[in-house]
Amino acid sequence: MAHLDMALRWFLLVLIGSSSADDEFYTSIGHMTELLYTEQDLVASLEDYIRAEENKLEHIKRWAQKLADLSAFALEDPEGFLGHPVNAFKLLNRIDRKWRELESLVLTDVSHGLVSDIAVGRLRFPDEGDRTGVAVALLRLQDTYELDTDSLAKGDLPGTSRLRGGLTADDCYDLGMVAYKADDFYHTELWMSQALRQLEQGETPATVDAVTLLDYRSYSLYKQGDLERAKESAERLLEIDPVNERANANLKYFEYQLAKEKTGEATPETFTRGRASYNGAYERLCRGDSVELTPRRRSRLFCRYHDNRGHPNLLIGPAKEEDVWDRPRIVRYHDVASDDDMEIIKELAKPKLTRSKVKDGRTNEGLAVPTRISQNAWLADNQYAEVDRTVRRMGDITGLDTSTAEELQVVNYGVGGQYEPHFDFQGDEVPEPYADLGTGNRIATWLVYISDVQAGGATVFPEVGAVVWPIKGSAVFWYNLRLNGKGDYQTRHAACPVLVGSKWVSNKWLHERGQEFRRRCGLRSSD
Repeated sequence: MAHLDMALRWFLLVLIGSSSADDEFYTSIGHMTELLYTEQDLVASLEDYIRAEENKLEHIKRWAQKLADLSAFALEDPEGFLGHPVNAFKLLNRIDRKWRELESLVLTDVSHGLVSDIAVGRLRFPDEGDRTGVAVALLRLQDTYELDTDSLAKGDLPGTSRLRGGLTADDCYDLGMVAYKADDFYHTELWMSQALRQLEQGETPATVDAVTLLDYRSYSLYKQGDLERAKESAERLLEIDPVNERANANLKYFEYQLAKEKTGEATPETFTRGRASYNGAYERLCRGDSVELTPRRRSRLFCRYHDNRGHPNLLIGPAKEEDVWDRPRIVRYHDVASDDDMEIIKELAKPKLTRSKVKDGRTNEGLAVPTRISQNAWLADNQYAEVDRTVRRMGDITGLDTSTAEELQVVNYGVGGQYEPHFDFQGDEVPEPYADLGTGNRIATWLVYISDVQAGGATVFPEVGAVVWPIKGSAVFWYNLRLNGKGDYQTRHAACPVLVGSKWVSNKWLHERGQEFRRRCGLRSSD
């Protein structure tokens, strides 16, 4: 058993040592699928190792049983047994040879194959940053979609069908610790309380204990200014561990502060009171609480077949056009790409996926930021027939020149993946927008949903209150610039966190150059 423990320790050490800090998994569901196949290979190797150990132990057990029977028989009359020369020979031979063979068998290391499979360079593992990132994503989903802690712990989410067990008490504690290390005492208290409830309901086994949970809960409540509940939590802790020094000291402090509050002598303290919503309008829209258009404005929205003034490629198969919003005008085109083309585009993008970044306005360098949780890849039109087909159809429908457009950007969102409110164009603060491309500003955006999303993941426009839900194969189109060439600040938009599912989209940004006679400038400065 000591040898088995040593082999397992080596197994864990290799696992830990193989983590690569350069890889990110939580920012792309597509990228995370690699881990399932990696784990499948590891499980197969582990099962081979277990079978080898079991075979070795079975051999030893048979040998032990045989020796036990022989020894019991011999000890009934030791001298009589050894008086037979064959028995004497077998005993000496057994002690000298067979027990040496048995010793060699016991010392045989059957873990080499397992350790080797883990150690080879083909395996990559997530690191601490991934574990923290996915925990923060769960907290973000909890806030954005107003999920109660118990439902989230049980995995009771809309559109779920592949859940295998909910969060354990230890998992809840780990979530609480991620929040605690970020001084997020609101979520710390929520998840320490959830872990405590699950322990009290009899969940076993669990590594964390009630004393630890009550300690963190008490402190988190204090940091939020809730002295009464902090005191109650400290009292519960002392019922379990009456000599806990910190809890006794905390209880005295809480009672002292509460007494001062009652007499009006309390010294004002700065507390983190609950969760501060940084963008309430954005989160409300993500939950589907869109602005209700007036009947007059709604009457101007239609669905129609669109052939772009008789474009030859649209005469037989016109586009299915749906007005989503009037000001700014946001349009959805249904069935703009085939299932086969979309799947191929996803497969082409997967090997190229890297963390999505946001350009620093001062240095023009790309930065990985928590406001954009996804991975993306760029596909050139002229390299792939499937990309070329989708781009040509975009040009046919919009009537815009695609030769100055950027390459197709394919994006896969990670756990709780999002892109907080932003503009696609560069504003007046940039004297020469997209100078490195030399094609002017981004005049329009063409966004294609190349997957369905079970829950969440809407595209929202916080300035006007519009919500667009993902529909596979549909494209959403809007102009980023007004007719006077200035940025339309009402087009500020966001990709809401993905609650359930894997969201894939492709973006095509069309630029000003080449559109001079396709979308004419306005004659007034206010256009």
